[in-house]
Amino acid sequence: MSEALTSSGYLKRKVYWWLERPDRAATGPWLLEIALIALITLNVAAVILETVDSIYFRWGLALNLFEGLSLFVFVVEYAARLWVATENPSYKTRAAWAVSPIAIIDLLAILPALLYLIFPVDLRLLRTFRMLRLLKLTRYSPALSMLLAVFEEEAGAFFAGFFILMVMLIFAASGAWLAEHEAQPDAFGSIPAAMWWAMATLTTVGYGDVTPVTVAGKIFGAAITVIGIGMAALPAGIIASGLNDQLHRRRASLEREFRKALEDGDICEADEKEIDAVRKQLGLSRRAADHIRNRVHAETISQVDHCPTCGQPTKQKAKS
Repeated sequence: MSEALTSSGYLKRKVYWWLERPDRAATGPWLLEIALIALITLNVAAVILETVDSIYFRWGLALNLFEGLSLFVFVVEYAARLWVATENPSYKTRAAWAVSPIAIIDLLAILPALLYLIFPVDLRLLRTFRMLRLLKLTRYSPALSMLLAVFEEEAGAFFAGFFILMVMLIFAASGAWLAEHEAQPDAFGSIPAAMWWAMATLTTVGYGDVTPVTVAGKIFGAAITVIGIGMAALPAGIIASGLNDQLHRRRASLEREFRKALEDGDICEADEKEIDAVRKQLGLSRRAADHIRNRVHAETISQVDHCPTCGQPTKQKAKS
């Protein structure tokens, strides 16, 4: 029994090593990652091509076979990630991993196809939801993972902004209905009907298919348009602030790696590889890494006394 448990534990650690790439320098997991990225990209391309009738009628069978193969791969991938989730120190249980944003994305990538097996509906309509598989690239793209982290951390701010938008939407629709329902009963005959104009105006889209014609309606519409400029900028400001904070933290993480490597006074080849792996994981450019390296190196040099004769370092300066 103990031998079987040991074998199972070894297999779990090996699968985790292949799927999660704890060793960023390993070639095998990197190739698997590239293969999964290619499969996701081909799936999105297949969904796009399926909407062209001439292509679907000619290559429908091949596209269906490709979908079946892709679904099998993604289901196996999801099951494997769920199985090895406890190997990740960030998740104590598999349930904790299953409710994480990246796991929910993995589930959404296979859920539409699995639902078709239980509730048969228009297959081509259901397959359009396979576009959700594009979100799986979040796992492999530092930029997308950074954006996902912003949405996760700033969820409260986004909820507050959404709540304010809903209040303004109701207020704008109610005012438009009061000013225009008699002049334009078709477009502003009720508050729900007026919400279309209110949403287009608050988001500064302004389709122009519905516009106020009364004096009161025009004045009210102008005021809502000005307010809408601030409403449209609110989510953008939250995202920009969150991205800046994420970037600052990632730069700080890389800076800590440089300082750790320079504790012995020099960065060896092994340290270089480790730092470069961290840089790639954080999604920082080589230029940014070089800037951080030069700054940390200059600060380290400034803290060292040098011999006036030979120029060699003698001892570390005492910190105040």
